[in-house]
Amino acid sequence: MPRWLAYTLVLALLAAGGAWAFASLDMNWNWGLVWEYRAAFVRGWWMTVALSLASLLTSSLFGIIAAVMLRSRFTFAQAVARVYVELIRGTPLLVQLLIGWYVIAAALRVGSDQRYLVGVLVLSLFSGAYMAEIFRGGLDAIPRTQLDSARAIGLTPWQTLRLVVLPQAVRIVLPAVAGQLVSLVKDSSLLSVISIAEFTFNARNVNSATYSTLESYLPLAVGYLALTLPLSALSRWLERRFRYEAA
Repeated sequence: MPRWLAYTLVLALLAAGGAWAFASLDMNWNWGLVWEYRAAFVRGWWMTVALSLASLLTSSLFGIIAAVMLRSRFTFAQAVARVYVELIRGTPLLVQLLIGWYVIAAALRVGSDQRYLVGVLVLSLFSGAYMAEIFRGGLDAIPRTQLDSARAIGLTPWQTLRLVVLPQAVRIVLPAVAGQLVSLVKDSSLLSVISIAEFTFNARNVNSATYSTLESYLPLAVGYLALTLPLSALSRWLERRFRYEAA
């Protein structure tokens, strides 16, 4: 069966099942009232895009730094990175956001206009802990014999990293990194608990104003799909490209 036909059949079945489920609901839809708040959805969606992009970049940086520290020969650096990774991964993001804003930011006298910066930092630290283990695993997967061979033929440490380690490590970690980035975009919805006016926060406000729950939250699912599907497609394209280069 051609791939395009398989995907078409799956999507058709999914659409048919969804249509049947919604048609069986005995409710009066109120899309007209929710439509009046479309500007709030658009503002919230763009805010989520901005927060997600900032968190994607920052969490990748945190992950790389932590991964290097985990593989460091210095015990103290290893201990700092390990405590960070285990502490972050062992506690819920919701709790981290509440402590980050209502405890740490309050203790540092951070103003309410800086809640966006605090939200991005907490979200980045959360995702960075997972990124650190992904990057560390990718680096550890490179056989030691390849590093010894690179040194034997006279490659410098930078050349070894650029020509031997990174092409293989990137290919190894790409699927896991893509999954983590998609999770990060969805996790950004929790920033609403510290009153950041992102997509979920605005959808919740629309729901409170219109008492139309499904009409308020269904656009939320569509909006997040519009963010996560391109990320998944990009990761698959990068996988194919790096697989070719490393072959």
